[in-house]
Amino acid sequence: MSLMAGKRGLVFGIANDYSIAWAITEQLHKEGAALGFTHLPDRDPANPKMERRVRKLVDPIGAKMVVSCDVQKDEDLDRTFAVAKETFGELDFVVHSVAYAPLEDLKGPVYGCSREGFKTSMDISVFSLMAICKRAQALMPNGGSIITLTYLGGERVIPGYNVMGLCKAALESSVGYLANELGQKKIRVNALSAGPIKTLSSSAVKDFDSMLSMYGAMAPLRRNVDVEEVGKTGLYLLSDMSSGVTGETLHVDSGYHVMGAPPADAKF
Repeated sequence: MSLMAGKRGLVFGIANDYSIAWAITEQLHKEGAALGFTHLPDRDPANPKMERRVRKLVDPIGAKMVVSCDVQKDEDLDRTFAVAKETFGELDFVVHSVAYAPLEDLKGPVYGCSREGFKTSMDISVFSLMAICKRAQALMPNGGSIITLTYLGGERVIPGYNVMGLCKAALESSVGYLANELGQKKIRVNALSAGPIKTLSSSAVKDFDSMLSMYGAMAPLRRNVDVEEVGKTGLYLLSDMSSGVTGETLHVDSGYHVMGAPPADAKF
């Protein structure tokens, strides 16, 4: 039997086929999961670019639901989980792949971040996980697994990651608190910390290509990870294979996070 046969879940945050959320989705689909998805709201209902972009990926794999959801709006979240309840009855897992910072605040120094930019970044990147967990747990009477995506910039200073590093630090802290609060309901909450992957969001990070080169030189495996490896790790955290794992930030970065200095053979 497939690893996720009979399992039902929601995926928040697919932007395109380079998204880590899509890599996780592909693995879930291969293992038999029934899947629902959200997309960013379209400004022009007559020209639903966001919906079309997501549907192009998920319709061919038999998506059970595709809904518009602005995670800053409680009414959108309520509607999304109402549709999930109607579609699935219950949920077994949720993927939270949602992060955003206004470009002018992300590009500048942390001390220069605007008050409104900081609020927006934290609301979308951190509070959205809390809001999703609040609603998801009501549809998980038999337990489940919730994962979010993070990055080493939440633990260490990564120049260029700036205010998003603060968001990821808060996100990882929230994972521990949520894991504690939901654990008695047999709901696990974990974070997946991937090495640098070329995605739509990473394109906004300064000197990203240099970061890729540095990881390949410094990581114990002497290479960076690929998105399929991250997807497989997401599958592990969402499946019963990780039934004893919660409150964890699991690094998928070829071991880069353990290094304190470049190895002797490193060439940048």
